[in-house]
Order: sequence, then structure tokens, then C-alpha cells
Amino acid sequence: MFKDDRLAGLFQAFARSRAQPPSLVQKIIAGIGAVAVFALALTFSVVLFAVVVSVGAIVWVYLWWTSRKLRKQMRDNPPGGLVIEGEIIREVRTRDGEGS
Repeated sequence: MFKDDRLAGLFQAFARSRAQPPSLVQKIIAGIGAVAVFALALTFSVVLFAVVVSVGAIVWVYLWWTSRKLRKQMRDNPPGGLVIEGEIIREVRTRDGEGS
């Protein structure tokens, strides 16, 4: 592992000092900062959601509008032909001549 002697003093300075517990003012400032970050994230997420919903609605309206001529043609010219609905039972014979 490579050890850089220029940074050794920096880490030794941190090792010598003892960490002190945060004061009440530091805790209040940290809480206010956390609430501010949460509010900012919530604001961005609401804006992003609105943009996604708007783009989705625009795409849906575009597809609906461009396909209206095709839907009208399909209504005006239904497919021709005769459709017979029903059921069929098929008897399958094996090679031995038996029916199943």
C-alpha cells in the first residue's frame, strides 16, 4: 500500500483531537438543514411528477388525435364476410382404429 508522507500530518492531527458531542445549537441547525433538504427534494419531486404527467397526457392526446381518421375509416367500412359461431367436437382415431 502506498503511503503519502505529505498527508500523514493531516491524519495525525485528526487522530489527536477528541471529538466533542454536538451542542444544542448544532443539533438545531442540523435539524433545520435536514428539513430544508427534505423540502427541496419534495419540491423537485412534485415538479418532476407534474412534468411526467403532462408529457404523458400530451403523448396520449397526440396518439388519440392522429388515430382518429383510422378509427373513423374502421367504423365506416366494417370488414365483410360471414362469421359463424359454434362449437365442434372432433373425434380422433388412433392407428389401431379405436375412437377416443
